[in-house]
Formats: sequence, structure tokens, C-alpha cells
Amino acid sequence: MVTVGSPRPSPRPTPRKRTPRAREIIATARSLLEALGRDGLTMRRLGDGLGIRAASLYKHLDGRADLEVALAETGLDEMGVALHAAVARSPEDPVPAVLGAYRATGLAHPELYRLVTAGSFPRARLLPGLEAWAGEPFFLAVHEPYLAQALWSFAHGTMILELDRRFLDGSDPDRAWRAGAAAFDAARVAGRDTAHRARASRQPPEARETAGG
Repeated sequence: MVTVGSPRPSPRPTPRKRTPRAREIIATARSLLEALGRDGLTMRRLGDGLGIRAASLYKHLDGRADLEVALAETGLDEMGVALHAAVARSPEDPVPAVLGAYRATGLAHPELYRLVTAGSFPRARLLPGLEAWAGEPFFLAVHEPYLAQALWSFAHGTMILELDRRFLDGSDPDRAWRAGAAAFDAARVAGRDTAHRARASRQPPEARETAGG
């Protein structure tokens, strides 16, 4: 989910054009997904929720797999919007901002989050560039690709632990998120300072003297 590239934000991929009826189907499917989970979302239940026969759904979507792609694209787009906005709002403290937005989005839509991050998901069918754009804020927050991947790994792992209620009794998820944010923010600052020293060491002596006053 994490992209590697320019420190400047990439353009948001344009969502697919869908008919009003298709958007209604996807919205109803999303409600069923949150209520019943991925396994409980069937075309028959979806048709019942819309008051139509399941066979009529195929006029708008090419089946269950196409429906899951549409839902995942919705989830990735919303996550990307939230994370990009968090980075833009908090340029001085991007790491806690990104983690806070990620956690809030996952907790608000847990089953959609599970669908988007499931290992069995056919990512090759997603809107091109969408997954990379949605994960780009992790790189924008730390400006180092492997640190960005580690940051997302922490966020995803902690998110799943919280959704599955797998923290040990007596643990405080809020403190776990804050500790992770502090650790990765310290790594971000250390990396920035190291890069700054490396650039300074490559400058001519007269330039270093000028920069140092």
C-alpha cells in the first residue's frame, strides 16, 4: 500500500464513472458488508436489500468479484483522502497525523478496512494508481521508502489487533498508537538530520562556512 516516489503529493486518481443505480448498489453493499462481514455479503442478500432480484444486479456489475473491487476502490479512495488531508494539515507533525487518520478511518469502517487489506484481494483489478496514491501519505510523512513501509506495517498490524480485540488484558491501545507515533517520528527526525549533514558535507568549504555563519 505504500508508494515510493516524489515528496510531492501525486494527483488523486479519478474514480470510475458509475450510473446512479450502480452507486446505489455499492452503497447498499457497503452497509451489508459492515453489518454481516465479507462472507455475509451475497448477491441474494444485496438484491433483497434493494428490493430486486439478484439477477438484476448483473446489469450493473459483473458479479461478486466486481462488487468487491468497487467497494475496495471506495475504501482506498476515502482512506487516501483522509491521509493526504492529515499530512497537509500537520506538516510539522505528519507521523501522528497520518496514524490518527488511519486509525480513525479503520475504526469507522472495520469490515471495509478488512476487505481492502485482505491478502486474497485481486489488486490487479483496482483502478490504476489508486492503491499507491492511498498509501503515499506514509512516504510523505517520513520521506524514506523503507521507513514508510515500516510505518504502514505498524499501522496495519496495530489496526488489526485493535479490530480483533487481540491486545492483552490491561493493554491500552491509545498508548500503543502514541508510542508508535513517537518512535517513528523520532526516526523521521533522525533521518532528516542525517540527510542534512550528508548534504552539508558534500558542499565546498566556503559554502559550509557561509551556511554556518
